[in-house]
Amino acid sequence: MADSIDCAGESIPWKEGLTGTEIFSSDRTVIAMWLNGEPADLSRELNAGDSIAPITIDSDAGLDILRHSTGHVTAQAVQELFPGTKLGIGPYITDGYYFDFDVAEPFTPEDLKAIQKRAAQIVKSGQTFNRVVVTEDEARQRMANEPFKLELIDDKGHASDGDSAVEVGAGELTVYENIDRKGEVVWQDLCRGPHLPNTKLIGNGFAITRSSAAYWRGDQSNASLQRVYGTAWASKDDLKAYQDRIAEAERRDHRKIGAELDLFSFPEELGSGLPVFHPKGGVIKREMEDYVRARHIEEGFEYVGTPHISKESLYYTSGHLPYYGENMFPAMSVDEVRDESGQVVKDGTPYRLKAMNCPMHNLIYRSRGRSYRDLPLRLFEFGTVYRDEASGVIHGLTRVRALTQDDSHSYVAQEDAGAEIRHLLNFVLSLLRDFGLDDFYLELSTRDEEGKKADKFIGSDEQWTEATRVLEEVAQETGLELVPDPGGAAFYGPKISVQARDAIGRTWQMSTVQLDFNQPERFELEYVAADGTRQQPVMIHSAKFGSIERFLGVLTEHYAGAFPVWLAPVQVTCIPVADEFNDYLAEVAAQLRAAGVRVEIDDSDDRFGKKIRNASKSKVPFTLIAGGEDRDAGAVSFRFRSGEQDNGVPVAEAVARILDAIETKAQV
Repeated sequence: MADSIDCAGESIPWKEGLTGTEIFSSDRTVIAMWLNGEPADLSRELNAGDSIAPITIDSDAGLDILRHSTGHVTAQAVQELFPGTKLGIGPYITDGYYFDFDVAEPFTPEDLKAIQKRAAQIVKSGQTFNRVVVTEDEARQRMANEPFKLELIDDKGHASDGDSAVEVGAGELTVYENIDRKGEVVWQDLCRGPHLPNTKLIGNGFAITRSSAAYWRGDQSNASLQRVYGTAWASKDDLKAYQDRIAEAERRDHRKIGAELDLFSFPEELGSGLPVFHPKGGVIKREMEDYVRARHIEEGFEYVGTPHISKESLYYTSGHLPYYGENMFPAMSVDEVRDESGQVVKDGTPYRLKAMNCPMHNLIYRSRGRSYRDLPLRLFEFGTVYRDEASGVIHGLTRVRALTQDDSHSYVAQEDAGAEIRHLLNFVLSLLRDFGLDDFYLELSTRDEEGKKADKFIGSDEQWTEATRVLEEVAQETGLELVPDPGGAAFYGPKISVQARDAIGRTWQMSTVQLDFNQPERFELEYVAADGTRQQPVMIHSAKFGSIERFLGVLTEHYAGAFPVWLAPVQVTCIPVADEFNDYLAEVAAQLRAAGVRVEIDDSDDRFGKKIRNASKSKVPFTLIAGGEDRDAGAVSFRFRSGEQDNGVPVAEAVARILDAIETKAQV
């Protein structure tokens, strides 16, 4: 009806000046509304024919608005406490928000406490958020003392970074004023909104968490800023639950556990993002490699090997240098000749550390003629690749500069692509389950057709449409949740990634499957079809672990270092009650070693109680204890990670139990 609006499916009479505030006044959990599909302030006046729906504070959209509003309060507090501070951008992010500032000195922990205190006072004061539509000239007048905001106004409609979208966009310009109870504007910022009706709705469910250095718009050539991070939730209880999750995540930090269990380290002498695996970490890495190598062979893959460097020209052929070059290390000159004065008398050939294995696999495919009978041709290797990651994003094992991929490439006829993707997805999901990750969903990454990365993709519209269709069809067959990721594809084709949830509910991108029409064309790959014609195969990239380093980092946090028996660096520790039982336990350990079990005997001078504590701290799955009664009975006492104990277990039965736990990949 022309004189009504649609409110979540219910027709409501429209009148001049009607707002969401009036419509949702009886529900205090509603803090904004969907207005014709877009989030909007409750104070917006409605037009006849509009469609609206409530946004509650505890919904995903409501939390985004809450966090963005808390960011404004934080910025107001900073500018009041530190006069002369200039505003950067302040978007909401997952579980929180940040705001960038140009300040004279970096923030200290004491500064953050002061900001938290002042922000809490602003919250309690009940300031209202007031949306004002402005022209560009009016925006410049209001933001005259904010140089970064003036830059955003100049860039209106074509901002180059996503976070700037919270400030300006292709539509109208708006400023949000914070108005106190006297009706005076006490602070304002260029912002698209929407925001909470007033600051009191933030309540006591927010916290300033940390600060860091940042660059304006993420560009190292721009001004260095200070970034303040915070979190905000619908209630104090929700905030406490989040803080507990963060504390648990810190307890599980793989960098901390890796040092405690002597698994791996990150020597400064090597450089950032270059981990080394210690003997115990090497055991886990070897188990992972042995497992996935055997699984690939079972699944019809052939093991290959390729070098760590190649001529630069290879990556022009593949497209990596034109489209991925910023992530590759600089070229090195090979076979360059210099005279005694150091002058170049013969130019060298530029070589690159490899960032991808696929170009070299293409050369293996192309090394001989191929027939349809050879397809699918499945190549696999543990390929170490090198990525020139920015230092700010490197993080333990989960983001490194040297990584080893269990990388495979399947070459198939175009009509068989769906079947091969199905085969790979089944392989991937079974692998994740074997490693104890069984809560996951799929993400379909496609190209960015209109955004800032639209020119970062190669291939025809038809190729992308077909590749995306095939991936989506197979993904939906799994019955798993499928989440779109527009713009997240590799430059050469769309991909499915498996997003796994760990023991505390965090999501990690793990395995990937990518369909590629482009590289076979660029490398002129072909096969002889059954009718004698020459056809171009399609190529399917897949990394089951993603990378061994990242996968191990995720596993370490998932299990908090208490790995399943088959992965544990030490599977059994034998502890004698007294020295006289050392020889008896040595015989038990010998039986276990003969069966392939990784076992150690603690025959140190430590007291018995300390030995038990040491075994517990090292997270060994099984501790076997022996005293006089055990020796006389040919038995041992089983002690588990939980502290529970099973006494008087015959040695043969103990060995059988341990071997069964290893064989079944049990967690104990």
